[in-house]
Formats: sequence, C-alpha cells, structure tokens
Amino acid sequence: MQFKIFDLYDISEIKVEDFGLKRYIDLTPKLVVKSRGRERAKFAKAKINIIERVANMLTVPGKRGKKHKIITNWASGKYSQRMKTLLEAFKIIEKETGKNPVAVLVKAIENSAPRDEVTIIEYGGARYPQAVDVSPLRRVNLAIHNLVHGAYDKAFNKKPNITEALAKEIILASENNQESFAIKKKNESEKQADAAR
Repeated sequence: MQFKIFDLYDISEIKVEDFGLKRYIDLTPKLVVKSRGRERAKFAKAKINIIERVANMLTVPGKRGKKHKIITNWASGKYSQRMKTLLEAFKIIEKETGKNPVAVLVKAIENSAPRDEVTIIEYGGARYPQAVDVSPLRRVNLAIHNLVHGAYDKAFNKKPNITEALAKEIILASENNQESFAIKKKNESEKQADAAR
C-alpha cells in the first residue's frame, strides 16, 4: 500500500524532469514528513522529503545579504505551525490550478533552480568575478530559499497573508512567470554569470 503525504496528496505519480535534480528532490511517500533532525551525514539534505525542507525554510526564512529581515509572528520554530501554513497553501494551489500541489511545488523548484552563479576569485591582490556551475544540492537549496523569500516579501506588512503569498509564489514559479521572485533571482544570477565568463 502506498502512503499519501498527510493522507492527502499522492506523490507516487510525480516525476522530476530535471535529471540534475532527480537525486536531490526526495519524494519518498511518508504519512508524516518529519525527520526530527536525524539526517546528519554528508548530503543528508538530499534524503529529507522536499515538503519538510520547504517547511524548515519557512521556519527561519534566512538572511538577506548582511541583514536579517524583521522576524514576524508567523516565522517561529514551531514545526506544526509551519506545516499548517504549507498545507493551507497547498489547498489554495489545488483550488486554483486543479493539479496535485506537490507536483506544482516540484515544477516550481525545477524552474527556479539557477544553473550558474558568480563567485569572487582573488588573483595577485585583485578580485575578479568568475562564473561557476551550481551544484545540484545548492540549486535546490537556492530555489526553496528564493520561493520562501518571495512569499515573505509579498506578505510582509501587506494585505495577503503568508499562506496566500506562498501559494501565489509557487504557482507563478511553476508557470515560469517573470512576476515570480524566485524566477527573477534565477535569471539575474544566470545573467551575472554570463557577464563574468
């Protein structure tokens, strides 16, 4: 018998189309996705279910450059609160698109994962930008990070709450829409890398 995620969404049919990300987007069927931080080995993030990884990123949205955004009341360490936010966003996605929301999330991650970025190389006392390929695990990390940050920006001191903002961001990214924050960041990163070749 196949488990459904939270006994709601069937993920056995979902396929990751991007071959580079196949090993790093975990879609193991589980009733409750909660690893409790047990995965500690190298590349352990690849073994954590993708839904749990998004929920973990929602818990602490992370820093912007050298500054942290003001932490709002919904961004706390409570797993149950964050998972509730994510499941409500999934309901909105299902209602608006009529598709399996986990499949929409996977498509959004594939679309918003940058392939190239810029690093700084120091040579003879001078610093040069250098284009580099992004490792598959970092691609997934950046995609999730940017999706959550985009939702955070749309909900911060604005009318839509975080569940609506997250659902909208995931839908836009899955459609490769330029209004999506994650897609914008991906394009920006790839343009900078092209300029630094």
